Amino acid sequence: MTWRAATIALAAGLGFSPPAAPAQDPPAAAAGVRSLDARDLDSIPLAPDERTRLAQAFEAGAYERAQAVLLEAYARTPRSPALLRLLGGVLFVRGEYLDSAIALKKAEALASLDARSRFTLAMAYVVLRQGRWARPELETLAAAEPASPLYPYWLARLEYDEEHYAAAVEGFHRALALDPGYVKAYDNLGLALDALGRYDEAIKSYEEALRLNRARGAHSPWPALNLGLLLTRLDRLDEAEPLLRESTREDPRFAPAPYQLGIVLEKKGQAAEAIAALGQAAGLDPRYPEPHYALARLYRRAGETEKADRALERFQALKKEQDQAGAAPR
Repeated sequence: MTWRAATIALAAGLGFSPPAAPAQDPPAAAAGVRSLDARDLDSIPLAPDERTRLAQAFEAGAYERAQAVLLEAYARTPRSPALLRLLGGVLFVRGEYLDSAIALKKAEALASLDARSRFTLAMAYVVLRQGRWARPELETLAAAEPASPLYPYWLARLEYDEEHYAAAVEGFHRALALDPGYVKAYDNLGLALDALGRYDEAIKSYEEALRLNRARGAHSPWPALNLGLLLTRLDRLDEAEPLLRESTREDPRFAPAPYQLGIVLEKKGQAAEAIAALGQAAGLDPRYPEPHYALARLYRRAGETEKADRALERFQALKKEQDQAGAAPR
């Protein structure tokens, strides 16, 4: 059986259906999934030329080539759990999360998963928006490694995604008890507190995430963005603006920051600057509807009817695509 045929058959059996549009996925490094390298080849049944090609592919970060080599080996030895675990890791790094999960489940049917592979499986489930499957994997990992803050953090993320905000707050506190310098835990704790309306506590949590982000040179755009968003909602625009500008500097490719900056500038009556920021956001992410709606509003207000109509049409087209993707079964 080919890998594609095996994928289709096992996907049907497990009840998988891939999302119609890419999920908001954690990058492998950010999720805690270790990069793959030649050390992963030791227990894989490979021909000498395959081993050489695979090691070279890992060295170059050429995971498409690595996947091709592993699929060749899979066709010859489909019941090697070590090969399937490595294939699952390569597929995850390449963003093929459904196939990654299937490879890892096939590996688990043959032998127990190691902690790294189980975490990769959990992250694939998270990206596929299958939190009910990610949860038991993370609980297993948390029980096996009680000193690690990574697993309570991700369990808290699942609580947040399910709108169990009080439980999420408790979970992020558990992660922070294990690692008081966990930037993402402070940032996401702020989100959960924000959702509960505990704004003063949320601001303190965001500020600590921002302090750590700056001190470590982590360059995440999220802490400044999240704090800026809350301050915007509280109408503290003069405090929000520099934070949103900081978010754009931390990651110049991050479209939400210039979009939110544009909204603040619009509220402050700086229409030209707002249009420039919103145009930047729209250019950074061609599938992002909201900047076009805000641009239509600003153009209409300025009497530029043709530009307003074009921006509104673009917003409506993108929103329709987004809604259709969200309505697809998964």
